[in-house]
Amino acid sequence: MSDESMNILDHLDELRKRILISLSAFIVFFIVAFIFINDIYEWLVKDLDEPLTVLGPLDVIWVYFSIAGVVAIALSIPVLFWQIWLFIKPALTPKEQKTTLLYIPASFILFVGGIAFGYFIVLPLVLSFLTSLGQDMFQMMYTPDRYFQFVLRMTVPFSILFEMPLVVMFLTSLGIISPKGMRKNRKYAYFALVVVSALVSPPDLLSDVLVILPLLFLYEISISLSAFVYRKRARREKENQ
Repeated sequence: MSDESMNILDHLDELRKRILISLSAFIVFFIVAFIFINDIYEWLVKDLDEPLTVLGPLDVIWVYFSIAGVVAIALSIPVLFWQIWLFIKPALTPKEQKTTLLYIPASFILFVGGIAFGYFIVLPLVLSFLTSLGQDMFQMMYTPDRYFQFVLRMTVPFSILFEMPLVVMFLTSLGIISPKGMRKNRKYAYFALVVVSALVSPPDLLSDVLVILPLLFLYEISISLSAFVYRKRARREKENQ
């Protein structure tokens, strides 16, 4: 067998190892979440004025597994990022290893921050608006699957959007984007963020402002971080010439 083939097999074996560790972490977190599923469930529905309505016995199992799965995925993200970093570590210089290592805790913090923003700010606003909209005409009943799908739709998009600064830093380090381009296209980015916030927030001015402002702030922070990475990259390229 050639050295090139052995090298590919080594990489595949290393990738398999990292995937197995990530899956093992997910399974462990899933079991832990399932043990405390009642406490997690009570915390998620604490803002509802009435209990959720199940339409069949299997709905309860579906709810428990769904909640445990989402919690396990959230807790597994740092482990997944750590395994990805360990996989690409041999290809990085010591300086690059130190820099990229900072992405792991930062990514998890932003992920949790996005979920917290969606759950504690956006979700109550939207739920209150929708409930008041139909309370005089309809009898409100919440089924677990519909309610938790609603919760996910109000939180997961923000957990992704809050990763914007890290994504911008990474793309800037690769030379794909630049702070100049972000400033030039600021109005288009603002428009896209306003559209996203309008889609997920109730159609009233206060709710729109509460959702739009943090997203615009994140974009401006992303520009500053992009400029920082861009200057470091340009200085490093100049030193290597």
